[in-house]
Amino acid sequence: MKAQAFQLDAEAKAFDLEHRRKIRFNIGKYDAAVTAGMQLYQQHDLARARAAYLKAGVLEKLDEYLLQFEAAFTARGGRVVWASDAQEALDEIGRLTEARQARTVVKAKSMTTEEIHVNKYLQSRGVESVETDLGEYIVQLNGERPYHIVTPAMHLSKADIANIFVKHLGIAHTDDAQQLVLTARHLLRDKYTAAEVGITGGNFLIAKEGGVAVTENEGNARLSATFPKLHIAVVGIEKLIPQLTDLDLFWPLLSTSGTGQQVTVYNTVYFGPRQPGEPDGPEEMVVILLDNGRTNLLARPDRREALRCIRCGACLNVCPVYKNIGGHTYETTYSGPIGSVISPHLSGLKEHQHLSFASSLCGACTSVCPVRINLHNLLLLNRQESVSEGHNAPVEKMAISLWRWSMRHRWALDILPGRLKDFSLGYLLDQAGWRKRRESLKIADKSFRELWRASRNS
Repeated sequence: MKAQAFQLDAEAKAFDLEHRRKIRFNIGKYDAAVTAGMQLYQQHDLARARAAYLKAGVLEKLDEYLLQFEAAFTARGGRVVWASDAQEALDEIGRLTEARQARTVVKAKSMTTEEIHVNKYLQSRGVESVETDLGEYIVQLNGERPYHIVTPAMHLSKADIANIFVKHLGIAHTDDAQQLVLTARHLLRDKYTAAEVGITGGNFLIAKEGGVAVTENEGNARLSATFPKLHIAVVGIEKLIPQLTDLDLFWPLLSTSGTGQQVTVYNTVYFGPRQPGEPDGPEEMVVILLDNGRTNLLARPDRREALRCIRCGACLNVCPVYKNIGGHTYETTYSGPIGSVISPHLSGLKEHQHLSFASSLCGACTSVCPVRINLHNLLLLNRQESVSEGHNAPVEKMAISLWRWSMRHRWALDILPGRLKDFSLGYLLDQAGWRKRRESLKIADKSFRELWRASRNS
């Protein structure tokens, strides 16, 4: 079961001192940059409130905004495909690559394509799918999933990356970071010019003007969308914002919350295929609007706010659980607090309900969210739903029933000898893994009631 695997992996990572050193170092750099970046805002809370208000308004009328986007995008020669689930999206990608007789696909960083496992699908069809974001490229070489929403290779040190390049690319060992970057850049340049198809995601869909906004720091998304003759953008239906001018709010919020930058290095809006007179761009552009469980959240007013997420990664960076167990432990596309909120609804509550319990409920995630998602409250609602649907373990149900009965019948506890209580408590703590890392607890020789009576009598 995934819950058992999660507990085993979490324990292994939590006590892996080298892993924790790398994560603390890398997240520490982000924390310092974000703290500095926030000083550039005069009214950050007002910006958060505006962003939350706009996104909430879009979600209330999502059907209208989606149709508005489709009309504007197709008017410029683009095509929109509606995919209700991952398989429908993959089938369309398969048809498009087959029509182009594609042998190579270049891919920009995209969590939606990770969600539907595009690389695995294309490889099964004999198509080479190459990640062009440096972090994504590194973890792809190493056969791993992205570790973090924003920084896929956050768990790797410079030495780790050098070893991966030596192993998979056959280069001479070097600890020069610039040389490692140049190696990847040289290899990827040839892929851009050879690829028949480029695939990106989309940070925002612009309803009024019909654009797909992509923000990045390396320029690889621009190359992936420009060189190939076909550009496919796979975007979740929740990524809509009303109009182009709203980007002046969302782009800085996204970058500052995630990396501390005022704005990321490359910000591009794609309005469709190359138009007459334009010097570059694809011959064909297709936007795949992906549902894949998002309407499950949309249909629930008490959970709908989770769809406001702009994937900045801020909640991961402040989460004490994430910083101890790491991104791969979650075994989901979206990790950290936001992943624990949405994964049970995107991929099934029964299979992923344990994620909502892997939280201290400290509220740090809620306090940093740029679109004011009440994350810790949503985690509680997931827990409540999990219990009400009966997904908690039988042993847990029995323990809760016994505790409830004993609290209502204190006399039963008082007649039990202290040694039996010690044994019972020790057994429960052993089952929960408490005493594996901690000292044993002891029941007092006398109950509180006995001590109280003795003090009153004296």
